Amino acid sequence: MSIKPLSSQIVQSCFGVPRILVVDDSEDNLLLLTQALEIFECEIITARDGLEALTWVSDRPPDLILLDIVMPRLNGIELMRCLQSLSPQRRIPIVAVTGLALAPERELILQAGCDDYLVKPFLLRDLETIVCRYLGHRFGVSDPCCLVKSL
Repeated sequence: MSIKPLSSQIVQSCFGVPRILVVDDSEDNLLLLTQALEIFECEIITARDGLEALTWVSDRPPDLILLDIVMPRLNGIELMRCLQSLSPQRRIPIVAVTGLALAPERELILQAGCDDYLVKPFLLRDLETIVCRYLGHRFGVSDPCCLVKSL
């Protein structure tokens, strides 16, 4: 299987380049997600905890947030509550990217406001599907597997 990124002409449509905020307290996870997201040719912003993420959302709101749940200072659940109270009129899709894999944990996270859920470790194809699900309209495509092409 080979991954073919969308052309930059589609990505840089009249909407501009989509911005993804990746929030994780692990440097390794931030690096992994950042490198995996490079195929989308998006603007990628990273934050190491919920407080740093709040600053980014206030200053430069993203089009999608990929959010770890277990973090120091302000965890993912607390961050979602803050975001909901800050800007209820502008709903930013939030996807939990977490090691919390049990059904009760998943249910709690989704009830707290996450739109989707990705368990670590994840497959690149699953990450691509999720990004396309929430940003596909920004790329001018509707297929949730828009970037995954088989040889």
